[in-house]
Amino acid sequence: MTDWTTLLPVLGESFQQTIYMVVITVLLSGIAGLALGVTLYATRPGNLFANKAVFSFLNFLVNIIRPIPFIIFITAIAPLTLIIMGTTIGTTAAILPMALMAGVVIGRVVEQNLVASDPGVVEAARAMGDSRLHILWAVVIPESLAPLILGYTFMIIAIVDMSAMAGYIGGGGLGNFAIMYGYQQFNWEVTLVTVLIIIVMVQAAQLLGNFLAQRILRR
Repeated sequence: MTDWTTLLPVLGESFQQTIYMVVITVLLSGIAGLALGVTLYATRPGNLFANKAVFSFLNFLVNIIRPIPFIIFITAIAPLTLIIMGTTIGTTAAILPMALMAGVVIGRVVEQNLVASDPGVVEAARAMGDSRLHILWAVVIPESLAPLILGYTFMIIAIVDMSAMAGYIGGGGLGNFAIMYGYQQFNWEVTLVTVLIIIVMVQAAQLLGNFLAQRILRR
């Protein structure tokens, strides 16, 4: 019989840790990923700020980091995490690898959505004499806003998954709770409750993302 009187406070603290990791990671990686994705798009050959050297370097960097499984990535950059965060264990320490991995993936998502924007709109803006920077921020990004929102929604869900995997290395959160009090103690009730909470979080994020994207498309 599961002693929920004892476990509920621990579950509540773990839930707060997960929310903390997800929110901070979304903010950091969202900004960094947008900057990376816009730069990748703008510096592509033939684009507004075409620069082969910059594009090749960033494209190579993304291609190197993105395929690495997160559970391997989080351990591979442990020395960097130790230097920057002062520790490799704990909720705050887990944010660095989460933000780096998510930022790279978001960068690619942003780039792909911007590349898919209508080139005719860009050409029309250039014909009207708009500056390249104005076209980028006032034409290209707004044109791709709805798919960008869906892309960010996908990444929020992926970040929730990352926060759960961070529990394997002492990152805290719901993943750590499920491992310590569920898996390691063969308590499938605890594991099931944790999974249900994560499902609710993911569904809430997806519903919000779909709602915002639909509102943008109706404008």
